[in-house]
Amino acid sequence: MWPRVDGMRALELGAPGEMRDRLNSLVLEGRKTATTGLMAEYAEETEGLEYPGERLALLDNDGRALATLEVTGVTRCSFADVPWEHARAEGEGDASLEDWRAGHRRFWNDEGTPVEDDTPVVCIAFRVVAAS
Repeated sequence: MWPRVDGMRALELGAPGEMRDRLNSLVLEGRKTATTGLMAEYAEETEGLEYPGERLALLDNDGRALATLEVTGVTRCSFADVPWEHARAEGEGDASLEDWRAGHRRFWNDEGTPVEDDTPVVCIAFRVVAAS
C-alpha cells in the first residue's frame, strides 16, 4: 500500500532527491497540474485508482506533507495514447509530446521498469487546494 498522511493517500512525485524537489516546486507554483503513473504499480501495491474529488497529500523527500491536492480527472490509456494536453499539464517544460515520451521512457527505464507504446498508464489531473 502507498503511504497515508492525515487520512489521505500520499503522492510522491518522481524519484527522491533533486527531482522530487523540482517537481514539487512546479506543483506549488501552479505550473504542474498533472502526473502519469504506471498501471502495474497500482497492481503491485494493491491500490485502486485515484478518483475525481479525492484529496491527496503531496509529500516531500522526508515524507512530510507539502500540500493537499484534489484530483480533477483520471484517465487510463496506453503510453502511446497519452495526449499532448496531459503531457503539457505536467508542466516540466517539454516542447513536444515526443520530448515528454522520451523523458518518461528514460525515467521509468532508470527506475527499472521500461515502457513500451502499449504499456498501460494512468493520467491524473489535480489542483492544489491547500499548502502546508
